Amino acid sequence: MSSDVRIRRFTAREWPAYRALRLRSLAESPDAFYSTLDAESARTPEEWAARLATAAVSGKDCPLVAELDGKPAGLVWAKMDGVNPALVHLYQMWVAPECRGRGVARGLLDTALGWARERNARFVELEVTRGNSAAARLYERAGFRAVNAPVPMRPGSGLMLQPMRLVLED
Repeated sequence: MSSDVRIRRFTAREWPAYRALRLRSLAESPDAFYSTLDAESARTPEEWAARLATAAVSGKDCPLVAELDGKPAGLVWAKMDGVNPALVHLYQMWVAPECRGRGVARGLLDTALGWARERNARFVELEVTRGNSAAARLYERAGFRAVNAPVPMRPGSGLMLQPMRLVLED
């Protein structure tokens, strides 16, 4: 990871920055996410603020922002499973195009995995769009392996998501 990359948690008051980065990710990479730009754009400021406020106190959410040279460069959201405390899910992983290839994605992933380990998770799961070879390679290098059959991304889409799982070592 470049020394200019800083990974940290979003704070509750940073919901406008989170919103801007999330909407940018959906506009730039619409085939990478279950949600859509239209759906997320329709959220009210109160909903965006509540999302981060809840994450700040839940103990089960870890919304991360990457900063490169002091500017937002990417994000990922780690969340403990609601039923299985040994499982953490990763969502919303995205790096701005101008920041790719500089260790931002790996920094986000490593920080999210560290958070999962701190919570004694045994597994981390995510879904990657089939055909997104750069993301799949990142996850495979980190130890993730494809599990189960691909699933449709969302109703009405021909895109498929490949579930992946990482077994965390003791």
